[in-house]
Amino acid sequence: MRRCYEEGIDPKSFEAPKSVSEAIHAFFKTSQSWDLPGKRAIQAESIQILARGPRNDTSLVIYDDGEGQHPDDFGGTFLSLLRGNKNEIRFVQGKYNMGGAGAVVFCGKKRYQLVASKRFDKSGKFGFTIMRKHPLSAEEEKTRKNTWYEYLLIDGKIPAFDIDSLDLGLHNRDFTTGTIIKLYSYNLPSGSRSVISRDLNQSINEFLFEPALPVYTIDIKERFPKDRALERHLYGLKRRLEEDGSKYIRTFFSESHSDADIGSLKVTVYVFNPRIDGKSAKETKGTISREFFKNNMSVMFSLNGQVHGGYTSEFITRSLKFNLLKDYLLIHVDCTNLKSSFRTELFMGSRDRLKNGEEGTYLRKLVADILTKGRLKEIYKEWKDSITTQSDSAEDLLKDFSNHLPMNKDLMRLLGNTFTLDIKGKKKDKKKEQNKKKRSAKKEIPFIPKRFPSVFDVDLKMKDADQIPLTNIPLGGEKALSFSTDVEDQYFDRVEEPGDLKITVLSHTTNESKGGKALGDPKEPGAVIDVSISSPSKGKIRVNINPTEKVNVGDTIKINASLSSPEGGMDQIFIVQISDKKQTPKTTPDPEKDEDNIGLPRLQEVFEAPKEGFKCWGDLDFVEMDFSTVMHPFVEGDKLDAIFVNMDSSVLKTYKSSLRSEEQLMVADKRYVSAVYFHTLFLYMISKNRNYQITKPKTDDANSLEDVDLSEYLKDIFDSYYSEFLLNFEMSTLMETLAD
Repeated sequence: MRRCYEEGIDPKSFEAPKSVSEAIHAFFKTSQSWDLPGKRAIQAESIQILARGPRNDTSLVIYDDGEGQHPDDFGGTFLSLLRGNKNEIRFVQGKYNMGGAGAVVFCGKKRYQLVASKRFDKSGKFGFTIMRKHPLSAEEEKTRKNTWYEYLLIDGKIPAFDIDSLDLGLHNRDFTTGTIIKLYSYNLPSGSRSVISRDLNQSINEFLFEPALPVYTIDIKERFPKDRALERHLYGLKRRLEEDGSKYIRTFFSESHSDADIGSLKVTVYVFNPRIDGKSAKETKGTISREFFKNNMSVMFSLNGQVHGGYTSEFITRSLKFNLLKDYLLIHVDCTNLKSSFRTELFMGSRDRLKNGEEGTYLRKLVADILTKGRLKEIYKEWKDSITTQSDSAEDLLKDFSNHLPMNKDLMRLLGNTFTLDIKGKKKDKKKEQNKKKRSAKKEIPFIPKRFPSVFDVDLKMKDADQIPLTNIPLGGEKALSFSTDVEDQYFDRVEEPGDLKITVLSHTTNESKGGKALGDPKEPGAVIDVSISSPSKGKIRVNINPTEKVNVGDTIKINASLSSPEGGMDQIFIVQISDKKQTPKTTPDPEKDEDNIGLPRLQEVFEAPKEGFKCWGDLDFVEMDFSTVMHPFVEGDKLDAIFVNMDSSVLKTYKSSLRSEEQLMVADKRYVSAVYFHTLFLYMISKNRNYQITKPKTDDANSLEDVDLSEYLKDIFDSYYSEFLLNFEMSTLMETLAD
């Protein structure tokens, strides 16, 4: 806003920037250098958050050298509510006109807040006031239902005085113009009485996912004399995740979607490395959680770079059913370009969560559909395949166990979601399977990416009479098209010199149209097609096209796909023809299943050291496994897909230490595997069948509860002496002991 006024531009005029990013490019010519820590630190001095007071009673000071306000204007700016004084300014984040007042409720029990400001052009005086919750008198307690907030006036005016500069303890500068807000006795989260340049810095990084400008968080020596990192600047989680050489991120990609009903959104997915710096899976997961999920948001929804709500990891397990990835995914949904009518029904003024309405339900389902069809599904399959196998000995062991199980109908229903193990079936012909894999395996050609594209082709074999690539899409259906390119995977998402792919409808010819070859005016997708675009992946760009209800069988849609590049857009024109709906083949009901075909999850025995035909601890990047671990259930959605049994656990080693013969040792292994496997299976299935919800007190707040994933709960049970009990007590011995 200040830079806009300094350029002589009315922020509400047509000449003003139309977005935050446009304003940054227009008013901050050196913004590209902010990726360098030194340059970013200099700019961050313009917005500072400082801690003051003792550690057990912290006050926060917020400073900026922005436009500032005249004392006479305080009533319509800092001290107003719901006036919408920024609604017509498109390049700022404020919308609800509640930001300053919204913080008052966290300012101790008396709710004191100081507001002071001087206009950027140095006209007028330095004004200040104090806000607080009105303390009710004894008489007011009897007559008033609620208290209210009030602010200080002297002789009916905001107090003010002349200044050139003030020493207010800011970092590397005195105060001359801008704004100061002090939040007294600020109610920081429980357990966060630490250096704000660390804890608060991380939280702001999450909620300002992509801030317009960098920010400084600063503490003081008096509060933490031994801490050497009292000043840290931040520039949003997006840049932290995408910076070159990040040890945390394995890959990231985006999926853009244009919808006739809601507008456009962009979903960016960040996949974390399961192991960093030689740490174990458990240590790595803990580090990632502390560094990037401080506020328990696995999915965050933002508007102009500011987060307005989010989902926990339950979205990954329940909506995506990618349980394996729940601790290693961060999903950012940019809602800036959604239609205003839809967005209004989505976000709350508090910016802490999404509304529980029709729009929120629709958006949740849409994001889940986009991610379960695209590249994330491929990544999940790769991760799953890398850890799940089953040896012949494990399969034979399962069959031997299962032959002696009393399988009734109720149990069969409990196991209905797992895969089928054919006890009577013959062993698979391994040679045939190996030969089949060899025939299907394609020789991979190394992909050498370029910073900017030089190739862009649509992968369609069919062509019309004019040799234009052609594809058919059934009415009410969807088609995934592939485009070949040579640009690097992060082309759409990188911070520096990003590109994009634009889809334009050139013409829409219906059965009733005459002279249908006329191009007409190009149109944005939405009227006749919905479009989803994936970021490049090893030379391929996937585009999903879904015709809307406004098209009919026989319609022809001519479309142009334009991939941006420094030399100008690279275009590919193709045609979509709408065909009849696909006829769903009639399915005959499966004959009643043989009761010997029991649904069982895979049994996977895991050893400390590599062993032929088995997985070792080091192979399981996403599974925590050490001597203290007994088993780890691998859940996919609601289905128990595999049970990893640790064959080198301390429990088993201790139990076998007193055994001598080879036969005793073999029996011990079988007993251990069978006890752990089937107890895990039955506990999981019964808990799921009965719809139990498991909670425990939060680590940092014993008065609050947090949900516990069933698989984590079962793992903890077995690690906490339960497996030792199963191994060391025969049931008959236990009954005799109880009788005595």
